Order: sequence, then structure tokens, then C-alpha cells
Amino acid sequence: MSDATTAQPGPDIPTRLVVHALVREDGTVDAGRLYTVAGLLGMSDQQVRLCVRRLVAEGRYVQEGRGRKATLRAVADTTGSLAPDAAYVRHAYRQDAGLAPWDGTWHLYAFAVPESRRTARDALRETLLHLGAAPVQSGLYVTANRVTDLVEARADHLGVLDSLTFLTTTSLRIGTTTDPRELAAALWPLNDIAAGHERLAATAEACLARLADEPQPEAAERLSMAVRIAARFTEAMTPDPLLPPELLPRPWPGTRARRLAAACWEHLRDAPLPGEPSPLRLFTLYGDALRPADDAGQTT
Repeated sequence: MSDATTAQPGPDIPTRLVVHALVREDGTVDAGRLYTVAGLLGMSDQQVRLCVRRLVAEGRYVQEGRGRKATLRAVADTTGSLAPDAAYVRHAYRQDAGLAPWDGTWHLYAFAVPESRRTARDALRETLLHLGAAPVQSGLYVTANRVTDLVEARADHLGVLDSLTFLTTTSLRIGTTTDPRELAAALWPLNDIAAGHERLAATAEACLARLADEPQPEAAERLSMAVRIAARFTEAMTPDPLLPPELLPRPWPGTRARRLAAACWEHLRDAPLPGEPSPLRLFTLYGDALRPADDAGQTT
């Protein structure tokens, strides 16, 4: 057996994330498989037992049986922490394929929400950051992507729409900097974002190497690979503002990383999982999102 999947340091995977990843479409988790997969990810049986106890105490799962013979039943959909934003991911693949060119427009948002409404102000700021906007100065954010409808809807929901100013321009200057790529490099931590994609690429390459090796990995090992890829993909994509390719260094590692992740996921998704009475929700969640643009249609 190749040690390709262990050659690269893995992402920091919380134990509860592994439990959520192994929820089947019927809402159950096989404890025996959970312990095996968690062990392959470097987690001890005691670590898994304590995590299961906490999840049951929190009301997220009901446990039937004991130990490795137990079955966990999800009380609600617990896969949210693993679920990719499908539209966001598809937009990334469209950018990679050159199907979402930048029109040269910067979108700016300025707000001055009083201290008495700090909670709403902080929520608006978090929304802007989540949508990939970068702070220019206090209360002023900029992005190269068209997210105005989302920002407006969130501000309206928070009751601060009257305090928000919208502006678009094709001539942005910060100090003496006017070159779009130089502006992007100054506003966003591109080196850190690139490093996250390099880690994703390394994990996906290790996965692909193991899948090409003999003997073929058994079901538990494939599941551990799927969890690693999902965790690493989330780690790489969460801080990525998905700047248009015109603003990024070339070659941009995110393009290669996403291509490798999609190839790895395709292999994992198509391989049968003996003994699984119901497909894992994890595969459903990522199956539609991690596809090249020519397979995913024209979603923006």
C-alpha cells in the first residue's frame, strides 16, 4: 500500500466534522465505520467516544446501541459545516475556465452605523467580508465581484440600509496605486490564500496517487480521503474572495487545486462503498459543486 495519503500533513479536522461527514442519506451513522475512519485520520477511540457523547448531549444525534455496534441518528441536518456553497464553487470553476471575465468595475460599500447598533454594524461587516470584500479604510469596503444585491438584501434585513452607500467605478486609486493587480495585491492577502490552495493541491495529488495504486483502497480509506479533501477544500475556499483572474498572479494555484480536487472527488464518488445501505450526504453535497464549468452548466 502506498503511503501517499499520509505523506502530506492533513488539515486540522475536528472529530465532530468526521461524524457529520459520515451521515448517510437516511440520517444514520454507522459507529463501526466512524471509529475506523476516525482512526485513519489519527483520532483515538476515546476521542470519538467523547465527541459522540457531546453530540448526543447537545441533542444533535440519538444513539442506538453501544460502542462500534451502535447507530447514530441525526436529529437534524448536521452537514451544514461541510456543505459547500454550490453557487460560489461553480463560479470559481467558471472563472477557472475563463467563462466569467471581469468587466473592470470595482464595487464599493460605505457605511456609518452608530455604536448603539453595534450588532447590526458587525453583522454587515461580516457579510461584506464573507462575500469577499476587503476593507479600504474604516467603514469602506471594495470588491471586484457583483455582490450588490446580496449586500443590499442583508443590510435591509439588518435594518441599516439607509446607512449604506453604494458606488461603482472603473478608476480606483489608493494613494498612488491605480494598477488593478497591484490594488488587489495590496487589499487581499493573496500569498496566504495561495498557500491554502497549494495545501489543497498537495492533498488532492496524494489522494489521486493512492487511488492509482494497488491494491485499491478499501471503503474506510476512501471515506477518510473524502473527509480530508472536503476539509482541505473548505479551508482553501473559505478565505478566497474569488477575485477575477485578471487581478491574480499567474499561474494562480487555486485553478490547479480545484481541478485536482474535482478529479479526486470524481474517483471517490464513483467508487462503490460495500456495506453502505444508503449513500453518504457528503458525496451528494460535493458531487454537484466540485465539477468543471463545462459539466456544471452556466450557473453564476
